Amino acid sequence: MKYPRYMKEPLEEALADTPVVLVHGPRQSGKTTLAIDVGGTKYSYVTFDEDAVLAAARNDPRGFIEGLPPFCILDEIQRIPELFTSIKLSVDKDRRPGRFLLTGSANILLLPQLSDTLAGRMEVVRLRPLSQAEIDGCENRYLSSAFGQKPKGLFEQRLREGLVDRVVNGGFPEPLQRNSEKRQRAWYRNYINATIEREISEIANIRYGADIPVLLEKIANNTARLVNFSKLSQGLLLNQKTTKSYVDLLSQVFLINSLRPWHSNRNSRLVKTPKLHVADTGLLSNILKMNKQQLFKEKELLGQFLETFVYNELLRLAGWHEQELQFFHYRDNDQYEVDIVVLNEEGKILGVEVKLAASVSEKDFRGLKHFQRQYPERFIGGHVFYDGERVLSFGEGMYAVPLQCLWSGVR
Repeated sequence: MKYPRYMKEPLEEALADTPVVLVHGPRQSGKTTLAIDVGGTKYSYVTFDEDAVLAAARNDPRGFIEGLPPFCILDEIQRIPELFTSIKLSVDKDRRPGRFLLTGSANILLLPQLSDTLAGRMEVVRLRPLSQAEIDGCENRYLSSAFGQKPKGLFEQRLREGLVDRVVNGGFPEPLQRNSEKRQRAWYRNYINATIEREISEIANIRYGADIPVLLEKIANNTARLVNFSKLSQGLLLNQKTTKSYVDLLSQVFLINSLRPWHSNRNSRLVKTPKLHVADTGLLSNILKMNKQQLFKEKELLGQFLETFVYNELLRLAGWHEQELQFFHYRDNDQYEVDIVVLNEEGKILGVEVKLAASVSEKDFRGLKHFQRQYPERFIGGHVFYDGERVLSFGEGMYAVPLQCLWSGVR
């Protein structure tokens, strides 16, 4: 099945005016498919998954780049960062837009030697797993509505168990098309092993034993919670510094996302610890070996899963939003908190809370209203997501919002 990818338009726009465009994101999220679709017959395709091609490029990087056609897709570029200098030299001679379309399954921009190589010559497009809107084939504009006006949404019924289905299924294209839980689990098992053994080993040039998979499971158990490196390192025979470096590697290969804490000079009582979220709840379910029936019974864990699910959906929707958005969480020492804070380019703030419930009460807006009082001119709305059928107003820009608004076609 072919899913619509709403990052296609931003990618085409980048290729129209930028010499080098890098599409990076998790393995098997659809990067190569999207690149080939956008490149069409204009672009030649080269993959560094082929050992002979990889060896040739490593042996003579400059000659390899000079021998390529004018417009080229270079797939899995993280396997050969030595090429970036040669790409820079080629682009400096011929700065036509869209010359190189790169894909990568690791965030190679975090490698020190590459941080400035293509500055001013390359745009980066982040491709995440499928959003629920892409799975359903609906072009969703929740974020535009949230920042521009009252959110809209009226549905015939609640999601109920269907919500758990969406959470457990996640957004990776291939397992969504497998017809049994057994076959889905087999895909995820191979996926996790391949990402850890190949991507991490290549970018760090180190072979890891059992520490990384165990650490990933610990993070999964604490998804949507404040990171505690001391607790994560327990039982791993690792110090906190090494644990943090391993967490950074898991982020670099897009297995986890770090949600930064909100910062402000006006409030010295803010908690300055980030949250960690597994990058896809289908992946999360399989790391913890939780099926739909098990997760439905584990309400506390399901609440964590749901917060991670909503955060991931917002990140995916933000990819094609008209403005660049930044994401934070808010917590202070007085126990006020907001699950997700979204900041747009104009400095406007949207607060988001996530509730595993079919109803919402005034107390669910406690953290949002506290946050609103601090930024009355910038705060444009507080939304509590819940499993309901309609948007409900709680006054002063506060709304209970059905989770379905994240993927429905309602504008």
